[in-house]
Amino acid sequence: MNPLHSDALVLFGATGDLAHKMVFPALYQLAKSGALNVPVVGVASTNWSLAQLRVRVEDSIKHSGGVDDPAALRRLMALLGYVSGDYNDPATFTAIKTALVGARRPAHYLAIPPSLFETVIKGLGAAGLAEHARVIVEKPFGRDLASARALNRVARSVFPENSIFRIDHFLGKEAIMNILYFRFANAFLEPIWNRNYVASVQVTLAEDFGVKDRGAFYETAGCLRDVIQNHLFQIVALLAMEPSAGRNYGALQDEKAKVFAAMRPLKSDDLVRGQYAGYRQEPDVAKHSDVETFCALRLFIDSWRWQGVPFYLRSGKYLAQTITEVLVELKPPPQLLFTDSAPATGRDNYFRFQLSPKSAIALAARVKRPGKEFVGDQRELTLIDEHPGEQTAYARLLGDAMAGDGALFTREDAVEAAWAVVDPILDAHPKALPYRRGTWGPKEADALIAAHGGWDNPGAKAARR
Repeated sequence: MNPLHSDALVLFGATGDLAHKMVFPALYQLAKSGALNVPVVGVASTNWSLAQLRVRVEDSIKHSGGVDDPAALRRLMALLGYVSGDYNDPATFTAIKTALVGARRPAHYLAIPPSLFETVIKGLGAAGLAEHARVIVEKPFGRDLASARALNRVARSVFPENSIFRIDHFLGKEAIMNILYFRFANAFLEPIWNRNYVASVQVTLAEDFGVKDRGAFYETAGCLRDVIQNHLFQIVALLAMEPSAGRNYGALQDEKAKVFAAMRPLKSDDLVRGQYAGYRQEPDVAKHSDVETFCALRLFIDSWRWQGVPFYLRSGKYLAQTITEVLVELKPPPQLLFTDSAPATGRDNYFRFQLSPKSAIALAARVKRPGKEFVGDQRELTLIDEHPGEQTAYARLLGDAMAGDGALFTREDAVEAAWAVVDPILDAHPKALPYRRGTWGPKEADALIAAHGGWDNPGAKAARR
């Protein structure tokens, strides 16, 4: 084993929903690949036996795709341990130390509500479980700039920055990583990837379902905090960053942090908030809730490369379909020689990155029809990049964190810079506007982007091709 690799994993929140849906399937995938061979100690307040935890783990794996490697499942089960206790009780952390049976470099994964982060981090420090250890913290890391700074102070008082892994599973997705690769592995992009040739950038993360059983969480977060400030900002950083000076993850994080620092703080007229019909009748939602289930905003990056180029971001529940897509629209040619390629016909040149449900990269261009007339059609040259059975985001990120590779995680300065962008509108914002389920959100979101031709809705785009 690499001497810097974690020699145990402590999973706080082992009986919770996140562990069941995401973490245990990821551990099973790591076990199948041979990448997991250290003790895994589950911790929770639930008074369970180890046998009950193993039943929960097997149920999780069956629901996530089934057991296709019984030997790997047996290996995972053999690695499991369990500690039941109150996170406020020092005896719980003493029991964890005992369960670790001499492990000296554990990784502590906090799959728990954010309200417990500080309690657990301080408990780890007081028990001597932080020395040579790592801590993996689930989003959201704070709920505004002040709380993010406070949580960073607590984390840094116990762990050095290079041992804090702020996990956003979005960054572990293959399609997201491919944005970074596509940008910097291909020389033809660099001359046009700037304000001289790019007219605007759109990022859409749409879901055709509601909050389901997450009403209580959504009442505390909303779409702006839940999706825009982290997931979509991370995509923008990959699209807008400069090439890093080195190949190490610190250099990459430097450039991403510069993008967040260059983002212009948002104002209320940069934002449209929406709420789908029936949201207030969802379980655990306030009767007069003003929480947004849809958010669209206009963002500017005040840098040499991107000055004046608007980035339009939107996300929402109960929209027309489930899709995540980026559209980088290029400016039209300086002189229009052919009448059929006038701007009124729509976007002619753009790069499209479809991130889900399928992974694809496309370049749109106009191509002449056969015949005497100079008349053409718009076509997309598309690369489908699907790899069935590829490593899941959680498996990749867990493996990276235990190996000490922070490239796909978020650093303290970047977290705070991103919160600084949205902080002015977290409270001083327009009311959430109602919208019908199955639409693309409130019509006011169309006005936000009208100057750049409107949103490129996937259904409408398919009809044009």
